[in-house]
Amino acid sequence: MTEAAKSWSRAGLVLTIYLAMAAAGLVWSSWRGDSSVWRVEGREDVQVLLGIVAGVVLGLGFVFASRLAVHRFEWARALHRDMRALLGPLPDAEVVVLAAASSLGEEIFFRGALLPAIGLVASSLVFAMLHVGPKLRYLPWTFSSLVAGLVFGQLFLWSGDLTGPVVAHFTVNLLNLRYLSTHEMR
Repeated sequence: MTEAAKSWSRAGLVLTIYLAMAAAGLVWSSWRGDSSVWRVEGREDVQVLLGIVAGVVLGLGFVFASRLAVHRFEWARALHRDMRALLGPLPDAEVVVLAAASSLGEEIFFRGALLPAIGLVASSLVFAMLHVGPKLRYLPWTFSSLVAGLVFGQLFLWSGDLTGPVVAHFTVNLLNLRYLSTHEMR
């Protein structure tokens, strides 16, 4: 199998997983009687637009923090090396697919469906548990996922719309996956 075929095979698997996650969130939300998993009724459009702007700013803030950590701390460089070895080279198109699928699937499930059912803290803890790695050095990734879950969840509660959290999540994943793929840490 060629590298391109392996890459798109991985992208297809990821798409399937996140499509299933989004579908589970939609079905669960509908089963509970929620009118929409995406938007809370009664929110003003201006608040939704501010949520989108906040999503961009928050996403860039998380990216800045991860870059700062990689350049200042050995544990972050070691985590970068491990993640890079795990994922291998990622073509730009695959980075976009992975970032889009994960941000949509995870936000629909964790913020759109799970958060209204079990609350901000519990849904963020479950989100963090999805981001547990095979080694102890992955704990900062898990902790940052907990913080991201809390921040993205609070953004959803404030704006009443999933677009801001999806934009934030997409920004983080797109820029961090691209950086991971193009920068080798020694």
